[in-house]
Amino acid sequence: MARPMTLTEKILAAHAGKADVSPGDIISISLDLVMANELSAAVAITEFRKIQGATKVWDASKIALVPSHFTPNKDIATATLSSLMRSFAKEQQIENYFEVGRGGIEHVVLPENGMIGPGMTIIGGDSHTTTYGGLGAFATGVGSTDIAAAFATGEMWVRVPPSIKIVYEGTLRPYTSAKDIILQTIGRIGVDGAIYAALEFTGPTVKELPISGRFTMANMSIEAGAKNGIFAVDASAEAYCAAVGKKDYTVYHADKNAEYQDVIAIDCSGIEPQVAIPWLPENTKNASDLNHLTVAQAVIGTCTNGRIEDMRQAAEVLKGRKIHPDVRAIVIPGSQKVYMQCIKEGLAEIFVEAGCVLSTPTCGPCVGGHMGVLSEGERCISTTNRNFRGRMGHVKSEVYLAGPYVAAASAIAGFITGPEQLGAAAPVRAEVTA
Repeated sequence: MARPMTLTEKILAAHAGKADVSPGDIISISLDLVMANELSAAVAITEFRKIQGATKVWDASKIALVPSHFTPNKDIATATLSSLMRSFAKEQQIENYFEVGRGGIEHVVLPENGMIGPGMTIIGGDSHTTTYGGLGAFATGVGSTDIAAAFATGEMWVRVPPSIKIVYEGTLRPYTSAKDIILQTIGRIGVDGAIYAALEFTGPTVKELPISGRFTMANMSIEAGAKNGIFAVDASAEAYCAAVGKKDYTVYHADKNAEYQDVIAIDCSGIEPQVAIPWLPENTKNASDLNHLTVAQAVIGTCTNGRIEDMRQAAEVLKGRKIHPDVRAIVIPGSQKVYMQCIKEGLAEIFVEAGCVLSTPTCGPCVGGHMGVLSEGERCISTTNRNFRGRMGHVKSEVYLAGPYVAAASAIAGFITGPEQLGAAAPVRAEVTA
């Protein structure tokens, strides 16, 4: 008789051809999708060519290549990386290659194109591949050599992670979103609180979240050190799959008596809009406690909060208002489809009239690459996922993580604040001292 298993264990066991698996087991799993961007693909392609006998990828229909990090290319070096991936896609007849202007950021593009579904095993050459757990898939980021091997074999070895169940209860306050929930969670357990564990997000509160919010939380599970983050599949998840044309998938459920490394309960009713201060995502505080901190830049979007729901949240705050004279506000839809939806709904007009830069989809500023690099002494409020020292530019700049509501409100006020506090007196300017 098979042992009771968690959701992640169920998926891994099925893809390893085993009746059951236990934490610590080292298994080989079949993969349903392998993704790389122009940075991880460059090394992966080079290593793939070193594999004896590997002239063709194992399944061109199960590989996705997405230029996203330094696109549109900012210099000759990044243009060369993109050219290498583009040529490989043509050579290998990889149909899921998303050219600039026809794709966007991988973690937004793949789900909206019906490539992600419940019960899948997905690896990607990007740490935030964990995003896809929002649809009940096992998804994790890996190194480029693992991507190369997967290109050739369609398989990967995995050490089965222990699972941590987090149960969320309580009704969310106004202007509190999934980003605030995950920041609060990381603040509670720490950036090493889920090292190589599967974070299983459960409870009545998250069942009410839109799929976009689940993607946001799964995206940032890696910031707690997790191997993957995952949600159970429900009617909302299946409705999302139907809307994007994903039909072929298998739904797994955790056994009621499955064993967890830990079970953590979080009451969401008291969570205010959150901000993670430098230099770690675990350094969470209430936005209302940081009104003394002025900002030079606000970034809204990218892979963590670049979906249409995020754009709507920002537009709700920005409508009829102007960006503070001392602030640069950069709005980055996560994909061309989201960009187009912003135009159709009139959000693009709201952003431009408020004084924002409305950027092409790119990871650019999140990784300190382009489209919003910070200089010495600048402070940025951002809906991205990391605030390490030097993450978005100069080592003596600062990044504060928040959701779209707070980022938009702060861009208007000129200092860190939530929408409910707009109109408060401006603080004495506090300079960066890093």
